[in-house]
Amino acid sequence: MTTYKTAEVAAIIGIHPNTVRLYEKLELISRPRRLPNGYRVFSEFHIKQCKLIRLAFQVEVLQNGLRKKIVQMLKVSASGDFDRAITLTKNYLKQIRRERQNADEAIEIVKRILSGGVGDNSQHLKRKDVSELLDISMDTLRNWEMNGLLTVKRRDNGYRVYTDEDVQRLKIIRSLRCANYSLEAVLRLLQQLSQNPHTDIRAALNTPKQTDDIISVCDRLIVSLSVAEKNAGTILDMLHHMKVQFS
Repeated sequence: MTTYKTAEVAAIIGIHPNTVRLYEKLELISRPRRLPNGYRVFSEFHIKQCKLIRLAFQVEVLQNGLRKKIVQMLKVSASGDFDRAITLTKNYLKQIRRERQNADEAIEIVKRILSGGVGDNSQHLKRKDVSELLDISMDTLRNWEMNGLLTVKRRDNGYRVYTDEDVQRLKIIRSLRCANYSLEAVLRLLQQLSQNPHTDIRAALNTPKQTDDIISVCDRLIVSLSVAEKNAGTILDMLHHMKVQFS
């Protein structure tokens, strides 16, 4: 059986040796065997797992629990439970595709609503109903309202009521937050689109302003999700091969 030292693993994967040690500390790879002198001894399984980690983190979508899901998958695969890792990856892939659909929907909504279109405001939903409809926690809805992203009307009894236009705006915010836009950047973009209905929405979502230090740190939403989806498919193939090789 071929074995590797820490520096050899690092050289093969293209990372610093300290990163290999960090993977071990975070339990993203299984604990390597140690020689009497304390040196770590890695196997081919560790090499494949490190490649899996690199691919999984090549594009990180941080919002909506996606990072947590991919980290969980890596820890499960490091334990050798490939069947569960495959299931987790499939669930991750489903959510990636759902986020892409949300992003595409947000683009169409922005074109229609923020350019002056009026939605059907005959519908009035409670906060709990909106939370369940959009899969957004009630605490998140409160936070967005407190930060001025949305102003919700209230009934005479003080209860908030969300119209169809409110729901459409929330869908836009949801996708921008998934793209890791800060709350301030989301507000700025919404204001920009309100003022200029001819803005290229897709370009605005995918191209951060280099002059804006808040927006410039944001991932390009649609491109990132597309790459993440492709990588998830590759990860599935790798897990199937690892199951055959190492089970």
